[in-house]
Amino acid sequence: MMMMMMMMASWRWTAALICLQWVFQYTLCREVTLPSGPLYRVAGFPLSIPCAVSGYEGSRTQDFEWFLYREDSQGRQMGVISTRDPGFPYAPFQARVRSGEVRVERDSGDKARLVFQRLRADDQGRYECYTPSTDSKYQGNYSASVAVKVIPDTLLISYSRSLTGQPLPEGAEITLTCSAAVQSKQHTHLSITFGVRGGGSGLVSGTPREIIAIDKELSVTPGRGDSYQKRYDDGEITLVKKSGDGGRDIYVMRMSAVAPDDSGAYFCEASQWILDPDGAWQKIAQRTLEIGNLTVQPLADSLSVTSTPRGEVTLQLGSPLTLTCEVSGLAPGGRSGLLVQWMRRGTVSSEDRALTGGGVEVEVARYGPDGVVSWGDDSSRGGRGGGGSMEKEVEGRYSLRLFSAHPADTGVYRCAVSVYAGRLNPGPSSAATLTQRSEGVTINLETKEVKVSAVANLPRGPLLKRGDTVTLLCNVSVVTTGPAQVAVQWLQRAVLPAQEGGATAGGVVIEKGGDKPSVEEKGRVLASLTYEGLSRPNKNHSSEVSMDRVSLGTYRLRIFSAQDQDQGLFVCQAEVWGQDPRGGWYNTGAKAQSEGVRVYLYARAADLLLIPLVVGMSSALFVGVVIIATVTCCFMNRLARQRSPK
Repeated sequence: MMMMMMMMASWRWTAALICLQWVFQYTLCREVTLPSGPLYRVAGFPLSIPCAVSGYEGSRTQDFEWFLYREDSQGRQMGVISTRDPGFPYAPFQARVRSGEVRVERDSGDKARLVFQRLRADDQGRYECYTPSTDSKYQGNYSASVAVKVIPDTLLISYSRSLTGQPLPEGAEITLTCSAAVQSKQHTHLSITFGVRGGGSGLVSGTPREIIAIDKELSVTPGRGDSYQKRYDDGEITLVKKSGDGGRDIYVMRMSAVAPDDSGAYFCEASQWILDPDGAWQKIAQRTLEIGNLTVQPLADSLSVTSTPRGEVTLQLGSPLTLTCEVSGLAPGGRSGLLVQWMRRGTVSSEDRALTGGGVEVEVARYGPDGVVSWGDDSSRGGRGGGGSMEKEVEGRYSLRLFSAHPADTGVYRCAVSVYAGRLNPGPSSAATLTQRSEGVTINLETKEVKVSAVANLPRGPLLKRGDTVTLLCNVSVVTTGPAQVAVQWLQRAVLPAQEGGATAGGVVIEKGGDKPSVEEKGRVLASLTYEGLSRPNKNHSSEVSMDRVSLGTYRLRIFSAQDQDQGLFVCQAEVWGQDPRGGWYNTGAKAQSEGVRVYLYARAADLLLIPLVVGMSSALFVGVVIIATVTCCFMNRLARQRSPK
């Protein structure tokens, strides 16, 4: 049994050695590979045949020799080129090898490719790649061959619309067409590419850029880079294929809004593709057609925004005002969205001008890219008063009309135009391509003089206590010509430490003129009465309040069931509204604020009696507890002495 086991082990080792020897010999067998054929290529265009060798011994840099067997050569071979022998080429190839038209390009030491720069019809045949031996034993295959078929060049390309070379404004639309056709017995595909050379930021002059293409598999693909991809996704760049006459297909590229970076020399490139037997697509022919040069003029150089009238305009109160904004220099065709705004910077006093730099600019009205008009700081213009309008008169002209000019309409007006090049309906968050403003026109108004004063007081009466109704009066005096109405509001603000020393009479402190509340201490509005007579109490106030007009020029504020939080400093403010010749009411800008009235609430009598009552009861309770504790202590001590033994 032991002998049998030893024989089996010896047989296994012998089999393993034979297997390893077979694997070693197999891996060292030389093998030369070429792509599967036949390879169809077009006359006049390049041919590249890769050849690789493996399983060899010796140097890692192998030599390659190429032979051609023409179809009519009856098996005779012609030397094409060799990597080790300069005299290897036969006569038909010697000149082409010397000029580099036919050459060998190495990919690595054991991989090289035969390259024909311009293939000829008589280059058709079977090509053999031979690798001279560097092996110790001659084993394996030392050559391989592939058939090459040379087909005629039938690729045609032309254009029907080219660039004129005239500068185009930024945002203009261009359409370029290119037609291509190929007539081949072999099944081939066409790809079309539109591109541009030069232009673009940071690009070397003449550098080609692919804009958009229809590839060999008939898919539309935008050029490389985020810019072309985004414009393609947004529909700003498109490419469509149409059927044309004579078997030619027409390819139309449209760019809806050209930008300065789109300047350059445009071309159309048509390529013919074939599917090789190994399943890989190969470009076998290509033609490029120059379409023309494009120069895009930046919008900043062409856009012009002007407004009329110009300079300074003085109007009578209630007169109509018309302002016109004209926009020019845009691309023809109206492919760009416009946002037109009328802005006004109001007139201010010399003190405010030093603080604000000449007044705050506000939007009066806007005409959006979608044609919707909206009003800014003065909503009554387009709403309840019907006092104004903004409209597009013709392409590039927008008018603002104020039917009755009021003092609040004075100031410097400018027209601001934001252009969205190539985007008729930009989104709310879309950034404008360019925003430009017109020169300002100053609107002045001849107004009548208005004087107004306001005095706040609290009627004489008993001291105010918590839970009482507090009544405050505001007496307003207006001196002017023509009809006038007054809008009044009451404000409450906290008492500042500097105001604690005011004189008190009947629960009221009258603040002196020098103690008017500052801008930062305007206070909280308790109630207001509009010039139309509408009362608007503050519903968020802790106590119920009301406001009314008790007589001509006298306005009353009442606080019901007043509490501690209703104490403080109260002022009334008055604004004068006038009536224009058209019957509309307007804010004259005349206003006045009263001196402050301080309200203090005393405690009720019942509240005052409660304090001594509570104190008395507490004291009596304390004394009772002390007496009981003392008596108890004495009694316990006496009881303890009686029980102790004598």
